[in-house]
Amino acid sequence: MDKPLAGKIAVVAGATRGAGRGIATALGEAGATVYCTGRSVAGVPGMANRPETIHETAEIVTARGGRGIAVRADHSDPAQVAALFEQVGEFDILVNDIWGCEDLMDWGKKLWEAKLENGLTIIDRAIKTHIITSHYGLPQLRKGGLVVEITDGDGFYYRGNFFYDLVKTSVIRMAFALSQELKERGITALAVTPGFLRSEWMLAHFGVSESNWRDAVAKVPEFIESETPLFVGRCVAALAADPRVNERNGRVYASWDLAEDYKVIDADGARPHFKRWLEQNMPKVAAGWKRLDDQFYSYWGSMPYNMPE
Repeated sequence: MDKPLAGKIAVVAGATRGAGRGIATALGEAGATVYCTGRSVAGVPGMANRPETIHETAEIVTARGGRGIAVRADHSDPAQVAALFEQVGEFDILVNDIWGCEDLMDWGKKLWEAKLENGLTIIDRAIKTHIITSHYGLPQLRKGGLVVEITDGDGFYYRGNFFYDLVKTSVIRMAFALSQELKERGITALAVTPGFLRSEWMLAHFGVSESNWRDAVAKVPEFIESETPLFVGRCVAALAADPRVNERNGRVYASWDLAEDYKVIDADGARPHFKRWLEQNMPKVAAGWKRLDDQFYSYWGSMPYNMPE
């Protein structure tokens, strides 16, 4: 198997499960050395009632042909993050996928109805952690490197909850801001969203496993177009291996679009396209998904702070 990322070093922050594990796995498939970081180790779960650990992820990376290295780090603690990057040294790919907030979400409640403590913790875990990680990691990122912020959705439509919406749109903006600050160093920064992710947590939520996940489609029809975490992972690996990735600088991309561009397939050989499925089967829902278009990016790019001196 081709190893386009052989010799490259990646840090996947939040690699315990879900998209983070899928991305680490795919980077390993492509031959990279992957530092798999997070809070969850054997006997000390970072998320209640979840068994996955960063050591399992590292073992999967190695089994897929890369080199997986597990490093326990609470990314809300600057000292731990600083120590992590001292261990890593210079590297090539930074993936910010820190989340761990499923047990804090007050779905169906407005801002003034939700538990404020939970909401502020979500901000701490899913925004501040990304900032801390980039602060300590970016000085060691090599020229030609790549920064990927993992989000949910490729536009600014409302995501169903104040805190969730705030977090997921904020990391898109982070990617844009970093794209401006890293230009002179020849580093690309962008955001990536999976589609309907068939994560470990989502499978458990629907009471199914990867072997019988289609049983959940009777209750949730859109689940038929779901994707494994490896799918978005392979899309990120394709970006990292693309010599022209800088042409995508500062934008947000969906797995379904990247998969078509790079001919990526999921673990089962499928190429799910969640947006297209919605357009064909739930057009009213799809109509609300207003994507960040070229005009909007053109406006951002014309702001005074982006003009040459």
